[in-house]
Amino acid sequence: MWTADEISKLCYQRFSELPKRGKPEPDREWTLLAAVVKCSVSPNQEKVEEVVSLGTGTKCIGRSAMSSKGDVLNDSHAEVIARRGCIRYLTEQLRMAVCGQGSTVFCQGEEMGKWKVQSGVSFLFFTSHTPCGDASIIPMMIDRQSQPCQPIKADAIIPNGTNEKAERVNLKRRAETQTDGINKHPRLEEPEKSEDELQCGGSLVENLTESSAQAPAESPRPAGENALTNVVLKQRDNVLTQQSLQDIHRTGAKCVPGGPEDPLQPGLGYHSTGLLRVKPGRGEPTLSLSCSDKLARWAVLGFQGALLSHYLQGAVYFSAIVVGRCPYSHQTMQRALITRCSEVTALPAGFRVQPPELLQSSLEFAHSQAQTEHNHQPGKGRVSPCGAAISWCAVSDQPLDVTANGYKHGVTKKALGTSKARSLICKVELFHSFLSLLAVTDKSHLPESLRGKELQTYWDYKQVAQSYQQASLQLRSQAFPLWLRSDRDLLQFH
Repeated sequence: MWTADEISKLCYQRFSELPKRGKPEPDREWTLLAAVVKCSVSPNQEKVEEVVSLGTGTKCIGRSAMSSKGDVLNDSHAEVIARRGCIRYLTEQLRMAVCGQGSTVFCQGEEMGKWKVQSGVSFLFFTSHTPCGDASIIPMMIDRQSQPCQPIKADAIIPNGTNEKAERVNLKRRAETQTDGINKHPRLEEPEKSEDELQCGGSLVENLTESSAQAPAESPRPAGENALTNVVLKQRDNVLTQQSLQDIHRTGAKCVPGGPEDPLQPGLGYHSTGLLRVKPGRGEPTLSLSCSDKLARWAVLGFQGALLSHYLQGAVYFSAIVVGRCPYSHQTMQRALITRCSEVTALPAGFRVQPPELLQSSLEFAHSQAQTEHNHQPGKGRVSPCGAAISWCAVSDQPLDVTANGYKHGVTKKALGTSKARSLICKVELFHSFLSLLAVTDKSHLPESLRGKELQTYWDYKQVAQSYQQASLQLRSQAFPLWLRSDRDLLQFH
């Protein structure tokens, strides 16, 4: 059985083996890393772990930059990049299975035209930092040496007799760095108690004191080091709740429009918890839900997406989520990624609520913001997030894809709008890969959901994945009613 440290070391090693292009400038630029690891059993019964997709990145494009051609990467956070690269990998594995070339992932299912993950094969997810959004709203003790950034001074607290709303906005602006909008690293403020901490339905105080009573039963954990690690993490959280909590790590993700908002009170009252959040853009809103929200969604719908669900007998889930060394709370991860969707019912066949095992590694990513700031030398320029995003996946053709601002890294303005500018993991490219899979499938072995239908656009193929759409509807109606959906006009490409 693997350990959390073994998984993080495997992912860091895979990153170190990649070419220099797209990587952060050492000791000045930082980034986040995520990866999908396939776990399997070799013919001689040895357990094997292999990175099949890896992503880096910290940025998102604004709503106005989204394309109706599907040729722009809207969300370049590492977790999303890694998952999209994994879809490339799974598509190639399905193509190999359909063509009789021996997939290492899939075998034939019981239903006509359907495939299932082989016995003994599973996938886990690694991220070097807690996912942005709800999972990053973490309580902390006053130990300034372990915090990722400096607190706001006491004179920044809202004075009596002032316009409270205006002062909150000013306080928030002073708390945020120049890289806000692209920075996933948490921020913090000086603590101050408020009545809202005890009155807010989604308050951090309530979540910390009641989480042990409200949390659903977790998935069975293996004996050994992982089980011991979880015991230690839970004990640490219990100690934290028993002490005088002073502040929280913050997330840059904003509450979705039309729902509850953050109180923005100093200290523990700054955020509400358990809410859907959108990633901030550079000066304008985005439609990209936080990585916490997406990971929670994948624990119900699977991470294979609507298109590949046509070919699969059941959704594909992550068996575990491993987080690198960073500010971390097991209770917070449980709340953000599992508890919010734990009561979803009436899912169609092939779908279920599949809570992943939650683990943390003791190994920190060498290019994290904290490590970069620690190693930064005066006169070497301002520490900032890396502008590029890297996708690597275990496919036979063009496994490496480096992007910036949603397009291929280094592309000229003249090439924008052409296939030369596209990322290999943008919507239209993944759609074309799916269509190639469809083209090599014998008509007598087509999945039932794709037979006898006149389908043309990306939207068409997604909508006729009926079981997936039914599961998505149940998730939205029961857990995430405010989930933002892309305009249909943005999905009508061929």
